[in-house]
Amino acid sequence: MDTPTPAAPDEKTPPQEETLATQSSKEKSASSSPLEVSAERFNTSVARLTVNSIDELHKLVSELQKMQEFLKSEVDSVQRQIDSAVAGINIIVETIGPWKSITVPQSLPSGRNVRAGGPAAAIEQRMRVG
Repeated sequence: MDTPTPAAPDEKTPPQEETLATQSSKEKSASSSPLEVSAERFNTSVARLTVNSIDELHKLVSELQKMQEFLKSEVDSVQRQIDSAVAGINIIVETIGPWKSITVPQSLPSGRNVRAGGPAAAIEQRMRVG
């Protein structure tokens, strides 16, 4: 999309139209038939519409490029958030992992309501043994 842009839309008459209009007036003054005048008007209209369409396409391309940049930045942001969440999950897994290897005491101590197998129970068991 490195093509040169046509005349600015705020100009009253694009260069192609000026050329066609100049040629048109010269041809009209040299005795033109109604068919030639109609053809010339048609050519002028087509040139004007073509320039307008090209301008609109350039605007659309520009908008699409901006949208693409925005979406890329959003994808990058979501990817960073996912990476952060995965890192947090890994920390949790590494923290909880050793708890699986803690042995459950065969009998619960009498007189106390202690959850079997939890970290506090394992610490209390070690204190009794030690």
